[in-house]
Amino acid sequence: MNAVVSPLVVWTALVVLDRVFDVPTDVRLLQLDTLTHPLLVKLRQVAPGTYQHTLNVANLAEHAAIAISANPLLARVGAYFHDIGKIRKPEYFAENQIDLENKHRELSPWRSAAIIRAHVEDGVELALEYRLPPKVVEFIPTHHGTSLIRHFYAQALEEARMNNQPVDERDFRYGGPKPHTKETGIVMLADISEAIARVAESPKDIEERLERVFREKIDDGQLDECPLTLSEITTIRRLFADLLIGMVHQRPDYKTPEPESVPVSTAPPPPAS
Repeated sequence: MNAVVSPLVVWTALVVLDRVFDVPTDVRLLQLDTLTHPLLVKLRQVAPGTYQHTLNVANLAEHAAIAISANPLLARVGAYFHDIGKIRKPEYFAENQIDLENKHRELSPWRSAAIIRAHVEDGVELALEYRLPPKVVEFIPTHHGTSLIRHFYAQALEEARMNNQPVDERDFRYGGPKPHTKETGIVMLADISEAIARVAESPKDIEERLERVFREKIDDGQLDECPLTLSEITTIRRLFADLLIGMVHQRPDYKTPEPESVPVSTAPPPPAS
């Protein structure tokens, strides 16, 4: 038997055992509900952009879970660890490229997509190494589900048109699985919502982008296996719009009026009485 076992296979086995024995995890979740965990400290050090994204996603996820009566503690802790795989190659992710050259400029779309996809398996591997509970680990492979890496897929199609080269869409999709709980579905939606809000230009733009990406996730079947209802998804979208507008929309730049010039009198002072 091959001695090298995929981290995703190990994680799947642990999830099955966790469900069979119904091991209570609330105490463990409370222990992980801290930003001093070594993986999060490392994430803050090497990928500060991802770390800030993680905090924002956790905030969104917790509020959404409360709004639809899901588990806010599980959603928040799962969000903390969903992107830990970016520790391995932080410089390849846009949120960490401030003042840095875009590493993907010299790569083919296929290679770029492979690097982006790898953060999921890297994350599962790190989570198992640090013995995170299965209910937390599952947020890592499910937060993208089997979504299409649209930017690099579009680049590949453009190259294919010029070079008559076939493109297999599977090369540009994450390996899954799709979210299968309300909490993992919430984090998938929080993850993409926070990312698109950072590039939105106005509150109206945030609302329109959220409506579009939520529709894309639904149409792509990414939420088919989780028990979120359409009513709950609508509630989450509206809540995210309100929260994100408050988080990222800058206040108006009120101009400070210039002080009026006061003429200086050159007349001699009146004589003392």
